[in-house]
Amino acid sequence: MSEITLADVEDAAALLSGITTRTPVERSGALTGVAGTPVLLKCENLQRTGSFKLRGAYVRLSRLTPEERARGVVAASAGNHAQGVALAARELGISAVVYMPRGAALPKLAATRGYGAEVRQEGADIAGALTAAQREAAATGRVFIPPFDHRDVVLGQATMGLEILDQVPDVRTILVPTGGGGLLAGIAAAVHARGADVRVVGVQATGAAAFPASLSAGRPVPLEGMSTIADGIAVPVPSELTLGIVRRHVAEVRTVSEEAIAQALLLLSERAKLVVEPSGAVGAAALLDGSGDLEGPVVVVLSGGNVDTLVLHRILRHGLVAAGRYLQMEVRVPDQPGSLAGLLGVLAETGSNVVSIRHDRTAADLGVAEVQIGVELETKGTAHCHEVVTALREAGYGVVFQSVR
Repeated sequence: MSEITLADVEDAAALLSGITTRTPVERSGALTGVAGTPVLLKCENLQRTGSFKLRGAYVRLSRLTPEERARGVVAASAGNHAQGVALAARELGISAVVYMPRGAALPKLAATRGYGAEVRQEGADIAGALTAAQREAAATGRVFIPPFDHRDVVLGQATMGLEILDQVPDVRTILVPTGGGGLLAGIAAAVHARGADVRVVGVQATGAAAFPASLSAGRPVPLEGMSTIADGIAVPVPSELTLGIVRRHVAEVRTVSEEAIAQALLLLSERAKLVVEPSGAVGAAALLDGSGDLEGPVVVVLSGGNVDTLVLHRILRHGLVAAGRYLQMEVRVPDQPGSLAGLLGVLAETGSNVVSIRHDRTAADLGVAEVQIGVELETKGTAHCHEVVTALREAGYGVVFQSVR
């Protein structure tokens, strides 16, 4: 593939004029404190369709020939690419079929249909949906629109790199969520085509990190399995196209834990007042995971905000646990009237909030006159958790099990 030039990216940006929005950049005081250097958030979660995917999808579709447009397009996605293709096709008057896994989130299904695409659910995961989409393309002649493995898609994503340089001229580091590498490759190629001295760093979830092994081998190396809450970047292997660009232009690819991702979502929700999906929060997670060696100003790309409300609730709860804001424990008390009230009185004095409580009189190691009470509390952090446990023990209660994370 020929090198991506500044003119290439500027041409893509011209195509997107009036289609995508110039998403804002906001300073994050909380992450600045963590990193020890200025941190700014590129809020692509506020883009039309809720993610950066519209950029690449629209550039690819806009460059189809009249004959290809007449045949229509087909894509496979669990969410963000689906919505990007659907809206791009509607704007250009092109028929679109999108295959999504049977377990795709209802809000993402509804949004994709709302943008005008015909949605078909097939396959237990994205691999099954992808097979169905490629079969559809072969059988009907529809043009398959890949999520990252096409030069036009990469050029569309690259337009974000130019926006970042315009909005933060003194940026020194850009953290980019990375799955198949289209966004990472595009941003890195764009900033270097502009001649900017910027380190572009890819960030992947540890449980779905295909780039480290592929970069080490010098070729795409598929993962044998993936497990992460960041489903939007759960891609088992990069393409030759994206890997080649990343090798030339990206400083490094880092990985982050599930706990850090959950805590990043919590921080972005509480402190930045932003709804971000797990895959879109991995750049912020890299700062929370101890990446304090980055030269600032640092721009963290929040690549998307399409997250199912129920999933968000579960992840935020996990983030609270990881941050030490929840305490789970088992306390043994005499099986007599007033014991539970006494326990709750001590907890009230500590300033903790009881979320749930249960009684257990049947545990094998309980005495005849004992009851074990399971308590889940909201606390103010890890130090407060230990204060609660100390207060109970000083009051004479036997805390037999506790979970402070």
